[in-house]
Amino acid sequence: MRVATFNLHAGVDGWGRPTRVLEVIKELDADVLILPELWRGDDGPDFYEDLRSSLHLEGDFAALARAERVTSGQGGSTWQPRLAHLVGERGLYFAGHRSLTKAQLANRARHHRVEHGTWGLGLLTRLEIEDVRAISLGRLARERVQRALLVARLKENDRSFYVLAIHGAHLSHGSHRQYQRVSEIVETLDPSLPILIGGDFNSWRPLLRLLLPGWHTLAAGRTWPAARPHSQIDHLLGRGPWKTTKNFTRDGGSDHLALVADLELL
Repeated sequence: MRVATFNLHAGVDGWGRPTRVLEVIKELDADVLILPELWRGDDGPDFYEDLRSSLHLEGDFAALARAERVTSGQGGSTWQPRLAHLVGERGLYFAGHRSLTKAQLANRARHHRVEHGTWGLGLLTRLEIEDVRAISLGRLARERVQRALLVARLKENDRSFYVLAIHGAHLSHGSHRQYQRVSEIVETLDPSLPILIGGDFNSWRPLLRLLLPGWHTLAAGRTWPAARPHSQIDHLLGRGPWKTTKNFTRDGGSDHLALVADLELL
């Protein structure tokens, strides 16, 4: 089976220019898709329904924040403004838990096309779904968004296994508490079944070995930042008799590369 995780950044770059993330996802032809920062517009594009209907997939979506998405942005050669980490980017705006900065308000006012919608985490698959649910991981004090773990029990060739999808907080925001909660949830699952967990962990693998012990790496590849990747913060990890036959990364215009693995369940 082919499994892919791809942080979509709601389909826009840091200036508010549309990207090719949906086209690239469809080209990957994955059996299981883990999609952090999936966008569902109120009156505009709904990525979840687009992928579900066009690829004949089923799954679940965890709504993590209300947001505004700019799609009329113009910008320079960089993926986002150079000072975006200090004054806020121009593609996505989250005002649910904290007010926008003056720079963000001014930038948003200059754009004539601002869409309202829901930003969240998606899991879609063409495999048989025996059960799927979203479990809240709460919201850390320094974050603008909620976090959740999607837990699916899937079946292929009469074999059942779990797939978990996550978009973790940054370590500086206290993500170790969320990963502790993930470990507690894993302990409640059927211990006889293999497990795969994937997504944007916002953490390097050496640290994850401490935060999430007992998992082995199923795909290795630098995923961030997409233009000149120097770090792997998107991961596919497994417990049980998983074998990787191929893995690679793919650019689609997001700030992350897609991470893809062809897996066998021995």
